[in-house]
Amino acid sequence: MMVIGHRGLAGLAPENTLASFRAAAAHGLAMVEFDVRLSRDGVPLVLHDDTLDRTTNGTGPVAERDWTGIAGLDAGWWFAPAFAGETVPSLEQVLRLCLDLGLAVNMEIKPDAGRETRTAEIALALALSLWPDSAPPPVVSSFDAACLEAARRVAPHWPRGLLAEELPPDWRDRARRLDAAALHLDHRALDAGQVAGITAGGLAVRAYTVTDPARAALLREWGVAAIFSDYPHSS
Repeated sequence: MMVIGHRGLAGLAPENTLASFRAAAAHGLAMVEFDVRLSRDGVPLVLHDDTLDRTTNGTGPVAERDWTGIAGLDAGWWFAPAFAGETVPSLEQVLRLCLDLGLAVNMEIKPDAGRETRTAEIALALALSLWPDSAPPPVVSSFDAACLEAARRVAPHWPRGLLAEELPPDWRDRARRLDAAALHLDHRALDAGQVAGITAGGLAVRAYTVTDPARAALLREWGVAAIFSDYPHSS
């Protein structure tokens, strides 16, 4: 079972910063997950929340700030003094760094309301222009069906993961419509029977966000293909 670094390696470095991706590589992880959204002027950047307040020294909605007003914000000071000065990275910076570090990636599309298709189209167009065919194709995931529909159009050869907090009753139909390769589910809502049913249906199960090695071992026994974790030795 693969361990995918959550927002880089968010237990050891400030989430979704270049330092976090370097930490993941330094601790031997082969793949990282991160969140992509748009600035007001349409620049794809890597930040989880729809506001700047929690993880930067800025305030207010990301969608109301141009990239030039976001790029210089400090995104590391809140985590530890050693990370003061880490900035909010653009998607381009993150992809180039991951390629340099040999990290496979899971891009989670995090759109603001009304920008679902646009966010996916812009982010994937950029990623396609940068990501070489020789590297493992990025996984594209989202809670939003419109984002995954756009991903299927723009990057049909890149695998898609349907995100949900718990297994939807109509998961088979949703996965079929989106041509998804995997379901990404909260591990706390999973059980062995669900995992068996999903895998029997030809889909992989990836579980988030797992920090307990005992829980990870149980998920492995059930047949979960990968876990997202903030720590390098979670399985």
